Formats: sequence, structure tokens, C-alpha cells
Amino acid sequence: MLSIEHVAKQFRNLNFSGLADTLNKLISDAEMHQHSYLQFANLLIEQEINTRNEKRLITNKRNAAFPIEKSLDEFDYKFQTTITKRQVNQLLDFNFIDNRDNLIFIGPPGVGKTHISIGVGLKAINAGYKVMFISALELNEMLELAEIKGMLKKQISAICKYDLVIIDELGYLPMNQQSNHNFFQLIHTLYEFRSIIITTNKDFTQWGDFFSDSNVAVPIIDRVIHHSQIFILGGESYRLKHKLSQQQN
Repeated sequence: MLSIEHVAKQFRNLNFSGLADTLNKLISDAEMHQHSYLQFANLLIEQEINTRNEKRLITNKRNAAFPIEKSLDEFDYKFQTTITKRQVNQLLDFNFIDNRDNLIFIGPPGVGKTHISIGVGLKAINAGYKVMFISALELNEMLELAEIKGMLKKQISAICKYDLVIIDELGYLPMNQQSNHNFFQLIHTLYEFRSIIITTNKDFTQWGDFFSDSNVAVPIIDRVIHHSQIFILGGESYRLKHKLSQQQN
């Protein structure tokens, strides 16, 4: 005799786990509302699609490797007045990703550059894009290790599978000649092919300092700022102000 358990097992064999897990409820709801066969078939399809979308979002968030989830709803625009909520919200149609444009957030530590970049990245994932978040230091180490193993092109190709690459804290530490070469290869490959968000505490006139070679800095800057939106964030460190406020209380 045909049973729900047997049908559910068949769904699992077909990798329709969303249907297998909710089949009993779907059948009960269909009987209660007297759905037609066509309506029931549509419910089955919608359930599986919703389950797969939820799993994809979870996977993409995990693969993004955000150090912490920062929502744009939590951003304090009253404290950080050098960028407006409207400016940030205008980014959330993600035309900049579709057009392969870049976003650059420049400002001192603690003013919200990373918060905004993570917030935009999370929204992009919810909109169906694949996002990678990595600090400049981690990226440097990743590319250096790949270069040593003779797998630099393969590593760069893996990074290019993401629609949006967020490079955090560029410029906090100087880079050697090989690191300059590796980073240029990445930027050159991403150029007009994928979108980049860069957060940095250095304006472009100082990029030659941490790249330690202006001959490398200039072509990197040229590729980064072409098709880009640049945001200059100022003010005091929010983290420092928050810490001092806690101590005073």
C-alpha cells in the first residue's frame, strides 16, 4: 500500500528534501482546502523552490565569511553624518553590481566603513548575488600562499566566481613587491568583470605608501576608481565613543 513515508523517500531520492520534509502537511492542507490536482502540483513546486532558496541564502552567507553580521538598519546615521541613509539606500538596487562598478569607502578607523560594506553585502546576498568578504591582510596571505603553490591564477579564478568582492581595511599594513604583483593580478582580473567594495583609511594620494611602489599603485588605482562611487567618511571613532560612554556610565 502506498504511504506518505514511501513518497517522501522517493522525493529524497530525487533531492527534493523540501517536499519530503513537509509532504504530510502539504497533503493535509490540500485536503482541507479541497485543492485541485493542478493547485496541489503548484504547491509542491512552490514549497521546493522556497526551500532551495532558503538553503541557497544560508550557503551564500556562510561562503561570504563575514566576520560579523551588521545590518544597515542598525547603522547610526545620526553619529555618522558624512554619508546619508538615502545615499546608502540608493546602492540597494544593485545596479553597481550589474554594471560591474566599484564602491570605495575612505575614512579613519571606527567611522562605519566596514559596517556599511557588510550591510550592503548582506542585502546583496538576499537579492541573489554571491558575495565574498575578506580583509586585505587575509587576502594578501591567501594570494601569497597560492603564488607559492603555483596556484595564483586558480585562486584568482575562484575569487572571480563571486559577484561582489569586499576587501576590508586596505592600507593598514604595507605590502611587499610580490604582494603588490599578486594584488594587481587580482584587481586586473576583476576589472570590469566583477564589482569590488574597498574600505580603506588612506586616500588615493597615500596608496603608494602601503603598496611601496607608485608604479604598481597607479594602475591599481586607475582600475579601481574607473566605474566607481567614492564615499569619504569622517568624524570620530564610533567604537571609541561607545567605549568611553560605557566607562562613564
